[in-house]
Amino acid sequence: CGGHSGEVNARLLAGLLNDPAVREGLAHTGIAIPADTLFVAALHDTTTDAVTLYDGDSDTARHAGDLEKVAGWLQRAGRIARAERALRLPRADGEAGLPARARDWSQTRPEWGLAGCRAFIAAPRTRTAGRDLAGQAFLHDYDWRRDSANGFAVLELIMTAPVVVASWISLQYYGSTVAPQVFGAGNKLLHNVVGGIGVVEGNGGLLRGGLPWQSVHDGERFVHEPLRLSVMIEAPREAMSQVLRKHEAVRALFDNRWLHLIALDDSGKPGWRYSGDLEWESWA
Repeated sequence: CGGHSGEVNARLLAGLLNDPAVREGLAHTGIAIPADTLFVAALHDTTTDAVTLYDGDSDTARHAGDLEKVAGWLQRAGRIARAERALRLPRADGEAGLPARARDWSQTRPEWGLAGCRAFIAAPRTRTAGRDLAGQAFLHDYDWRRDSANGFAVLELIMTAPVVVASWISLQYYGSTVAPQVFGAGNKLLHNVVGGIGVVEGNGGLLRGGLPWQSVHDGERFVHEPLRLSVMIEAPREAMSQVLRKHEAVRALFDNRWLHLIALDDSGKPGWRYSGDLEWESWA
């Protein structure tokens, strides 16, 4: 990622998973993909919420009806998402005006990106389905009961990869909001890119990183509330502690209070808070 498209990755993976030889190899490792399963890569345009299906990459004739149904679902979801986002964008001309806004190079705020992020939830999708999280949570559909027999390998992957990436995102927004002169990138209208590693404002000044002012402020108020990311995971506490014990860099994020770590109970409600040094305290 890092601001780059994942299109190539998605199309390559879909092609591999549709390859009979790859499926045969996976079957030998215990991963059996049904013969009638088709993998299709897609690209999500975050400024318009349009999703492009790369169904031409594979033979999709047998799945034409399924793909038509999926395309309809994605179009409806996109309209709903655009309508919600239009309410937050300054001078947005409703849902229908967002595509034109996204193509306008003079537009300093074509989207809010991940401004407002405040939570990361790894739990069964049923815990959050149908709830309005206001676009403020990173979601992972995770069931520790299916992962326990595998030594909590998926939990370890979640805590050492997506959680870490979410921390980068959250802390970049945090720093660019609480101390924009130090951690922000200033006014994007004046930016000149330097060596692909930062920007300067105008023809000189300090090399700046972080987010530009227009990414966290709408001209009248901040659109990002600087909160430490709350990582909520439905999994046994000992399993999470074991991951922290094994990965010191991840543990440091929580021990040094850059992030909150919360264990959800079997009903999906907050049960315990990580207090540091591999200790937990009751949420109540």
